[in-house]
Amino acid sequence: MTRKIAFLTLSVMLFALCSSAQAQQPKKIHRVGYLSGASAENDKPLMAAFRQGLRELGYAEGKDIVIEERYTNGESEKLAELAAELVNRKVDVLLVFGMSAAHTAKKTTTATPIVMANAVDPVGTGLVASLAHPGGNVTGLSDFHFATVTKRLELLKEVVPSASRIAVLLNPANASNPLQLNDLQSVAPALRVSLLPFETKAPGDLDRAFAAMRKNRPAALLIIGDTLLSANQSRIAEFALKSRLPAGYTLRQFVEAGGLMSYGTNFAEMWRRAATFVDKILKGTKPADLPVEQPTKFEFIINLKTAKQIGVTIPPNVLARAYRVIK
Repeated sequence: MTRKIAFLTLSVMLFALCSSAQAQQPKKIHRVGYLSGASAENDKPLMAAFRQGLRELGYAEGKDIVIEERYTNGESEKLAELAAELVNRKVDVLLVFGMSAAHTAKKTTTATPIVMANAVDPVGTGLVASLAHPGGNVTGLSDFHFATVTKRLELLKEVVPSASRIAVLLNPANASNPLQLNDLQSVAPALRVSLLPFETKAPGDLDRAFAAMRKNRPAALLIIGDTLLSANQSRIAEFALKSRLPAGYTLRQFVEAGGLMSYGTNFAEMWRRAATFVDKILKGTKPADLPVEQPTKFEFIINLKTAKQIGVTIPPNVLARAYRVIK
């Protein structure tokens, strides 16, 4: 009996010690790397939405999750270095903004899961095998740019019906930009407009593009979605304003910076949704098994103050479709 009591006592003590040791084990802190071709200032509202999404899923930043952010500020040649830096930091997931960042991340690692916060054509550019079955280590969200970029051109033509020559600012180094230009050129004849492409691969190219536009005197300007261009949204919006050039943009931030109008996906909502992908991956789901999502809602923003400054009258039927009007 004495031996039994001693054995039970020892068992209870060992169990208590094991439980205490398990309780004292530090909780795993997940590491998320964020790679963007834009700037911290540009992405601030987007990352705020991502953090909100994480909080809604029960994560507390600094306690059970850490986000390491890297930005190129439009200097795409830095992407490879920053992607490698994040991978070497052993992040659990890479969240990427922009096609160039996504492709660079995919070239950098086949092991670290990659979540696209947005991607124009992930299938066409080879990021994933299909939307339903991505395969590999990449998944996330596509911002469905074929529909939005052509719709943006249509809206610009409605606002400036007399426009016959429209400038298009793009970054040919971004795999999606030439595809978007092709989409625009496919609908241009029906709208009775000719497109004048102006390319920029680095921040220093913008002034040359602006000078070429002044020389060619287009009636309006369309901006194709790209992180280099997003990182320079204030410069682009200021140029359009000073040139009295009606312009259509990808992001609402351009309009808030003084641009005329934007039409496209609610990017903040996409970043919030990206948190769901990160959460599922951290809980063990493979990126290959997570279908790529596409948005169902789009927003049309108009800056009436800018319209007045450049002498453009927004038709009532166009104004009525606006999701938000800045006065």
